[in-house]
This record gives sequence, structure tokens and C-alpha cells, in this order.
Amino acid sequence: MRIAMMTNNYKPYIGGVPISVERLSSGLRELGHTVYIFAPEYPGGGEDEDPYIIRYGSFAHTLSGNLQIPNCFDPKIEDIFRILDVDMIHVHHPMMIGQAALHLGRKHHIPVAFTYHTRYEMYLHYLKLYARLQNRVERSRNPLFASACGGVLRVAQEEIVPGFIRHFANQCSLVIAPSRSMAFHLRNQGVETPVEVMPTGLPESAYAPDEERAAEIRERFLGGKKHLLCTISRLAEEKNLPFLLQGLARLKERVGDSFRMLFLGDGPLRIPLTAQAEAMGLGDSVRFLGSIPNEEIVNYCGACDGFLFASKSETQGIVLLEAMAAGCPVVAVKASGTGDVVVSGRNGFLTGEDVEEWSYCAARLLEDEALGAELRLGAVRTAREYGTGCIAMQAQRHYESMIQRYQYSAGPSWRRALGLHMNQY
Repeated sequence: MRIAMMTNNYKPYIGGVPISVERLSSGLRELGHTVYIFAPEYPGGGEDEDPYIIRYGSFAHTLSGNLQIPNCFDPKIEDIFRILDVDMIHVHHPMMIGQAALHLGRKHHIPVAFTYHTRYEMYLHYLKLYARLQNRVERSRNPLFASACGGVLRVAQEEIVPGFIRHFANQCSLVIAPSRSMAFHLRNQGVETPVEVMPTGLPESAYAPDEERAAEIRERFLGGKKHLLCTISRLAEEKNLPFLLQGLARLKERVGDSFRMLFLGDGPLRIPLTAQAEAMGLGDSVRFLGSIPNEEIVNYCGACDGFLFASKSETQGIVLLEAMAAGCPVVAVKASGTGDVVVSGRNGFLTGEDVEEWSYCAARLLEDEALGAELRLGAVRTAREYGTGCIAMQAQRHYESMIQRYQYSAGPSWRRALGLHMNQY
């Protein structure tokens, strides 16, 4: 197959979608397919390019949090797309490049698959108008104003955004959900297009921490304490990080000053979170390290005794599987995505959004050495089920079925034309 992957963000931007696109594309190429990646340019360049990455333009302005706004109207997209003669499009966002993907699919009579990576209704605060209105509601002393504007915000979150996602998904030929809970969510929202579950895969390197490098990281950050913990997260509102700090404060009360927690990742809340940690007496217990190269994640997780997580906005939780692959058990808040990966007593603990319960489970992980060893083995076993090769083979089967459905729905004349590339594999 000849496949066009289309995304609103990609390397050098660090995030779940770029990782997913890169790993899936790599796995499909290993199976013999040709994969082109349409991705935006970034200021200053610096991308390590290959001929199968097609960069299109970006706007000068950014969203809150310095998220780049891609220019899906760039004529370069269609100019290059036209000569590639692809069999299908796999788009990874409904907005911006998603609309371009639907347009190209209709114009060139090829099917479009869409992966629902993100609970978009939980990310509306990145829109400046929404964020300003939300801030005014929170600060308002006028109950009528707060009620009226709060209602507008709820309609946007509970009706407008889900309605847009539903409309977009129902124009595609296949929808891919990264977890069972997300597949259920989409069907419950009224998505009628076939929905298949396909998580992001893990490369073989994710299962093999560099023991020397992991030991070096542990020695560097342990600071004479007994336990080293970590989390990987964008430091932003949707990741529920104030709860994580509250849980750490309670954990410190339970086990004493015996651990250090590493926050891997950056974002707009780094300064407020650092101040909050200091105010809670966690200044010596936490370290905010900023963005870490993706190839180093396995070594940081391999250096730690546990991976702590509080986000409720994940569709899958790639970072949970990355931690498990390195032998790092997880303590996470039960939410969409996390519940499909974390099994209490097998590879970590899944808790309610309750500081007492969460800190109790984290304390068990640290204090019960036999349990910790058992959970580490279970974590690796879980992660092994998500290898990139296995996921690429799933994608191939889903693509083939989608193309066949599309051909039969297109009618006999188009079926003959659309079948040209299908006969090549």
C-alpha cells in the first residue's frame, strides 16, 4: 500500500501524536508499505528530514502553550499529494489537517482513516478566547454572569466539540481508537463509522534500558534517598498535576522523606507547579527536569522504582506503557485510557481521584519489596503485548478491510480503478 499520514504536529515537537505517527509509519514500512508523512514546518527548522516527510507551512501565531498552528491551506499539500498516487489517507486530527484530508479523500476517491488521539473537549483552555472567558467566570463575583458564561463553556465542552468530532468521524471510512474505553466513548457519542481499537506500539528499544546509563541517572538524582520515582507529562492544566503534588505530600507523610520524584516534561505550568511544590514542603522531594529526549525515556524509567500518574485526559497513555516496558510499575488515577493498561496488583495500582487511596497505593509499592518485584515483572509482560510490529500488522489488516469496503461502496467503475494498487500486495 501507499499511505499518506497527515498530522498537525510532528518532530521536533515532543508529544504523543508525533510518537504514534513515527512508530506506526516505521512499522508499516518494515512490512513493505510506502508511507508519506505530511507534517508542518517549525520555526528555525532543525528537523532531521527524510524524503518521505513532506513539510507544509505553519502560521506565525501559536495557540496557548506555544502549540504551532499548521497551515492546512498551503497549496503544497495538494500539489505533492497529487503526484504520490496513494491508496489511502490516515489522518491524526479532525481540525485543520483533518479537513484537508477529507477534501483530498473526496477529490481523489480514496478512503480516509482517522485516529482519535485526544479528548479535545478537555483541551479547550488552549483556545485563548475560551481561556479568557473561563478565567473571568472563575474570578467573577456576579453569580448571574458566572452562571450564564459557565453555561456557554459547558455547551462548548459537552455539545459543540463532541458534535464536531462525531460529524468528522462519520465522514471517514474508518475510525481508530487507541483503547477500548475510547472506542466505547466514540460509539456512545454517535459515531457510526466502523471503529477499531489499535494502540500506539512500542519499539524494541523501549524494552531495553541501558543499565549503566540508568544507574547513572539514579545516582545523580537519588540524593541519598531510598526511592526514585518519576512521571512523564506536559506540565499543563489537563494533566491534573496539582493532585499529583497533593498525593506526593501525603505520601511523604506516610513513608517519610525517603523518595525523590522526577517530573519529565515541560509546559506552561512549570513555574506555578514549582512554587506549589515549595509551598507544600516538597522542595527537596521533587525535580522538574523539563523535556527529555525520547530515546532517554527508557533509561529514566529504568532508573526508577515507580511511575506516578494523575492525568484524566488520556486516550491511551503511551507514557504508562513506556514506563512498564522499562520495568517500572505504575500508580495512576482511574480514567479513560489508563484503565485499559493498568491492572491493580498485576502491573501497578489504579485508584480513584482520592489523595488517601492514591498515596496508600504508592506507599505499598515503595515499602513492600516483594510486591514491587512482582509488579515490575507484570509491567514488562503487559508492555510486551504492545510491540510496534504487532500494531503495524493490526493496522495493515484494518487498512485492507477499509479499502475493500470503500471499493465495494464506490460502485463497479470506481472499483476497477481503485483496485490497481490493491493488486500489488
